[in-house]
Amino acid sequence: MPTDTAAEDAFLDRLAQAARQEQFLTVVSREEALARFRSAVPHAPLATETVSLADALGRVLAHDVASPIDVPPFDRALVDGFALRAADTEGADEARPRRLILNREILACGVAPVMAVAPGTATPIATGGVVPRGADAVVMVEQTEFRPDSLAIDLIRPARPGQFIGYAGADMASGETVLRKGMPITAREIGMLAACGLAAVDVVCRPRVAILSTGDELVAPGRALKPGAIYDSNGPIVAATVSENGGTVWPLGIVRDDEAALDAALRTAIADSDIVVLSGGTSKGAGDVSHRILQRLGKPGILVHGVALKPGKPLCLAVAGQTPVVVLPGFPTSAMFTFHDVVVPLVRAMAGLAPREDTFVPAILPQRVPSERGRTEFVMTALAETEGGLRALPLPKGSGSVTAFSQADGFFAVPAARAGLEAGETVSVTRLGAGVRPPDLTIIGSHCVGLDRVIGRLAEHGLRARPIWVGSAGGLAALGRGECDLAAMHLLDTETGIYNRPFLGPGLELAEGWGRLQGVVFKPGHPLFEGCLPDEAVAAALAEPEIVMVNRNTGSGTRALVDGLLKGARPPGYWNQPRSHNAVAAAVAQGRADWGVAIATVARAYGLGFLPLADERYDFAYRAEHRERPALAAFLACLRDPETRALLSEAGFSPAEAP
Repeated sequence: MPTDTAAEDAFLDRLAQAARQEQFLTVVSREEALARFRSAVPHAPLATETVSLADALGRVLAHDVASPIDVPPFDRALVDGFALRAADTEGADEARPRRLILNREILACGVAPVMAVAPGTATPIATGGVVPRGADAVVMVEQTEFRPDSLAIDLIRPARPGQFIGYAGADMASGETVLRKGMPITAREIGMLAACGLAAVDVVCRPRVAILSTGDELVAPGRALKPGAIYDSNGPIVAATVSENGGTVWPLGIVRDDEAALDAALRTAIADSDIVVLSGGTSKGAGDVSHRILQRLGKPGILVHGVALKPGKPLCLAVAGQTPVVVLPGFPTSAMFTFHDVVVPLVRAMAGLAPREDTFVPAILPQRVPSERGRTEFVMTALAETEGGLRALPLPKGSGSVTAFSQADGFFAVPAARAGLEAGETVSVTRLGAGVRPPDLTIIGSHCVGLDRVIGRLAEHGLRARPIWVGSAGGLAALGRGECDLAAMHLLDTETGIYNRPFLGPGLELAEGWGRLQGVVFKPGHPLFEGCLPDEAVAAALAEPEIVMVNRNTGSGTRALVDGLLKGARPPGYWNQPRSHNAVAAAVAQGRADWGVAIATVARAYGLGFLPLADERYDFAYRAEHRERPALAAFLACLRDPETRALLSEAGFSPAEAP
C-alpha cells in the first residue's frame, strides 16, 4: 500500500471505483450473445469497388461476369499441320493417296488469313493459327508427305470434318456467364477474366478492421521487455486472422490503461473503420475502463458483457452508431476462441465470403473431462491415431496459453448443461486449419529441451512429431492406453537404482535416450545455496519461512527428486507446480522463487547457480509390436544418428552409446 497520502487516497479511490463497477451486466448464453450481435449488426457484404486485375487476387466478385467476347475469338488450329477441306481427303489410303496443292501463305499465330481454301488445296497452319475460309479440318504435319517438286502434300488417311479445330466461343461464348457473384478470385479466375479481355473487375470492399490492444503490461514485439511486462501476441494474431478471412487490418497498436487515451483511440477507430476489435479490458478490475467508454460513444452501446463460455466469459459486444465494437478477453486462448466464434463470421460476411467451412471428426475421450455446469466449455485437443480409432487428447487448460491453437488439432465442446464428459464418450472435434492431420508421431511424458533437437531432426526429413508434457508417469499411462507412440520418462526405481527400465510393462521396450544432470537451481550468490551441498542447502532453506520454492507437477520424474529432498515438508511455493524445467528456471530467475529443481542445460540457459543432485537417464518407452512403423522406426534411428548425438552433446546432454 502506498505511504504517500495523495497516492494512498488515489489507490483507495480506484479500489472503491472497482467495487462499484457492474461490469458483467448479465451473463448470457453463447446462443443469446450471438443472436443479439447478429440482430444489431448486419452480416452482409459491403459496397463494391472496381480494382485492376493485378489487385483482384483474393477478392470476392461483386457481380456475375459475362464474357464480352467469344473465347477463342476465331476458329483455330489445335495442331501444327495443314488446313483443308475434309471432302478432299475421302477415300485416302496408302494405295490411293490424295494430293493437295499448297496455298501460297503460311498461317502462323497472329496472322490473319488472306486466301480461302479452295477445293483441292491446303494451307500450312501453326497451332493456334486462324482457320481460313473454306477449310473445315486440320491434319497433322506428321500424317502428310511433302512433294517439293509440285509444292503439294500427299495424304494417306482421310480427315473428319472439324478435326483438330477449336471453334470460336467453344471455351466461353459471348454473353455467357462465366463467373458468379460471391466467388473468391484465385489465379484461375484471373486467367478467365484476362482471357475475356477484362482489365478490371467489380469486387466487394474488404472490411477495414481497427485493432487495438489494451494494457499497461503490454510491450510491442521487438522492444525490450521490462519487468512485469509481456509481449502483445493478441494484436498480431487477430491481425493475421482478419487478413486470412478477407479483411484489411488497421493496426492502432497498444493503448495504456488510461481512460482518456482509450476514449480518443476508440473514437478514431470507430470513425474510420467497419469493425473495431480490442483485446483486454473486459474483466473486473480497476484498470478496465472500456465498458464505461463504450456506453457513451453512441447507441445502442453495449449489447452483451459476459458470456457463459469457457474460455471467453469476459467477452463484450457493442455497437457505436453503425460500427460494431468487440472487446476480447486479454488471455490469448480466450481471445482467439471468441474472435473465431464471433468476429470471423462478421468479417467474412462483410467481405462477401461464404461462412467458414469447419471440418468435424468423431474421436473418443480417453479420460474424464470435468467442466463447470452452466458454461459452454471449449477444450483444445490433440488427435491421436490408435488401433481403436481416433482419440481426443485434451491439452492442458489455460486461457493464458499462447501455444494452445498452434499445438492443437482441434477442439470440442462440453455443453453448458453438463458437469463434464466421461472417459469413453465420443466427441465431435472441430478441426483447426487446413493441415490438421494427426502428427506422424505422438510423444507424451516428461519435458526435456533435448527432445526439441530430436524433433527438429525428424522435421528435416518431413516427419511431424508432437510432444505433450504430462510427466513420466502420465506418459507411461498414455502409452498403455494406446494414445501415443512414445512415452518420454526419467523415473528412478529406488530399490534397484535403475532408471526407467523397471517401470516397463509387458510388451514395452526401452529406447535409450541421453543422460542429463538434475540439480537445485538458485540465483548466483544466494547465501543459503552458493557453495553448499544440495541436501544441506535445502535443509537450510526449509528452516527459513521466507524462502520460497518452485515445485514440479505430480507424476514427473523431477517431482520424485523434489519429494525426496523435502522429506514430507510443505514449504512456501510447494503448490506452484509447473510442467517444465524452463518454467522452474524462469520462476527462480525472475525472483518469484528462491530455488527449485531443473536440469543443468536449462540452469545454464537462465544464468542460474546449480547444485548437482542426480545424473539421470531420459529414455523412451514404446510398444515392441510397433517398432517397424515408419515414423517410430525413423525416431529410433534418429536417436543413433551421429548428427543428432552431436546436437545433444553440444546442448550438454550425454547420448546413450550407439549399439
